[in-house]
Amino acid sequence: MKKVLVLGGTGAMGRYVVPQLIKLGHSVDVVALDEMKSESSNLRYIKGNTKDDGFLEELLKNSYDGVIDFMTYGLEEFKKIYRLFLDNTDHYIFLSSCRVFADNPPITEDSPRLLDVSDDEHFLSTQDYALYKAKEENLLMDSQYKNWTIVRPATTYSTGRFQLVTLEAATIIYRMQAGKTIVLPKDAMKCQATLSWGGDVGKMIALLLFNDKAYGQSYNVATSEHHSWEEIARIYNEICPFKYIEVSTEDYLDIIAQGADWAKYQLIYARMFERITDNSKILRDTGMKQEELMGLKEGLKLEYEASKDFEWSKFADDYRNTRMDEYLKEHYE
Repeated sequence: MKKVLVLGGTGAMGRYVVPQLIKLGHSVDVVALDEMKSESSNLRYIKGNTKDDGFLEELLKNSYDGVIDFMTYGLEEFKKIYRLFLDNTDHYIFLSSCRVFADNPPITEDSPRLLDVSDDEHFLSTQDYALYKAKEENLLMDSQYKNWTIVRPATTYSTGRFQLVTLEAATIIYRMQAGKTIVLPKDAMKCQATLSWGGDVGKMIALLLFNDKAYGQSYNVATSEHHSWEEIARIYNEICPFKYIEVSTEDYLDIIAQGADWAKYQLIYARMFERITDNSKILRDTGMKQEELMGLKEGLKLEYEASKDFEWSKFADDYRNTRMDEYLKEHYE
């Protein structure tokens, strides 16, 4: 039995990683912001905030054999703590993202990253997620340590978490259930996307922990199945019928974020790239097979059924929904 710490273990991927770790025979501690009750003798919840001063240092005194870290850190913050992880555990798994990659399908672990090949000076001067994740990867890769593994999930759906281009569940599921039209960017709809089920991603990550092949390596943690956003919209429509309209990129960005840079780069430098993923490395090193992974339609239906009774109506006043309503009223009524 190994002793494992999972940070962010109640989120979209963590909720599936933790039971896999227990199934593999490990003893697991999960840090949670709220009081939570464990139903397993091998699972303990620790209430606390990883980012509170001194909390992480005290936590790592528990001599964990492995740490799976789903937390998101700013670059300067990560510079201060990454050695703390590497010095205090045998195996540290760091969550990066498929968003670090440039538009060069199919995406392998060695595909060019935006940080290394982009000539967009304004983009490179920002603190965009794709950039600071790549810079944090560099800290690990340039260190003298080899007890780390970088995982780069593709867009991952899970219980209560869904994606359609750059929209998330608070917009997608609320509007589906309320019978409201969804606004989507026309220029993205033909682009290929890889959406992976959280259960498959969780199993992949659990099987990388303490895996001799994984030390000092990076992995695309994803299915190889891919669809255009147009096809994904059709799959959602089969699960819960809804209407959508396609608008210009400019109008879409104005609706969802009033043209903010972060929304622009997530759309143009991620969702409008051809995200076709080569997952052969993760399958090879975990012994998993593509045919064992969840199909997109089956997975979305499964998670929708698990999430449909959430109180989605509470997002009616979310600014994306109110701005979408205003746009539709102005242009289509």
